Amino acid sequence: MGLCDLTAGEMGSNGTIDERLSEAEEARAVLGAVWRTNLRWPDRAIGRDDDHVRAAARMIRQARPRAVALPYWSDRHPDHGAASTVLTDAVFNAGLRRYEADADPWRPAWTVYYFINDAAPPSFVVDVSEHYQKKRDALACHRSQFTAATANAVETRLTSPLFLQLVESRDAQFGAQAGVRFAEGFIVREPIVREHLFKGAAGTEPRVMEGARRGAASAKASAPRAGAPPIHK
Repeated sequence: MGLCDLTAGEMGSNGTIDERLSEAEEARAVLGAVWRTNLRWPDRAIGRDDDHVRAAARMIRQARPRAVALPYWSDRHPDHGAASTVLTDAVFNAGLRRYEADADPWRPAWTVYYFINDAAPPSFVVDVSEHYQKKRDALACHRSQFTAATANAVETRLTSPLFLQLVESRDAQFGAQAGVRFAEGFIVREPIVREHLFKGAAGTEPRVMEGARRGAASAKASAPRAGAPPIHK
């Protein structure tokens, strides 16, 4: 897993660039990500430079990810919505063989969108109950954003305990709806292919009582596995 930040958050009300970069590295270590980079685009100006899409496409081609997680396009922070638009374009352009971005074309097999401030009914959720403390620990690394501990700090929406409550309550709601403690919700823009109609992990057969196994007929709806989409030419 790798992480790519777009800005250093220099327009943020609290913390310095150096503090935010250091905190981001701490969080990377907590999450166990192999790498983390920062494109150092200007804060509050994402997408206003024509080279932003190209730089992101170059990053995608160099990293060659199988899946890309982007911010959900509807969010109260304008930069998050702008990032979603720019990165969606970059994912598409990275797969175009005639698009110039200094590396061989690469198209991730899947693009998913995650929630930051706002939420919507998810396309699917991932059970993160066993790993949720790690998410808390990673968020806690960003001290300059979530606490107003220094003399010149100001109170913001992020320094209020209600923001972390918003995050946890959303994850708890998605989890409760799925029958687990915590779940991360994701949006995708295409149908999700399953191998059958039975609930559970794709590819697993439901258990059948031994007494009913003999002579029982079963119906299975199947579909070919979804592979990486072809590069657009």
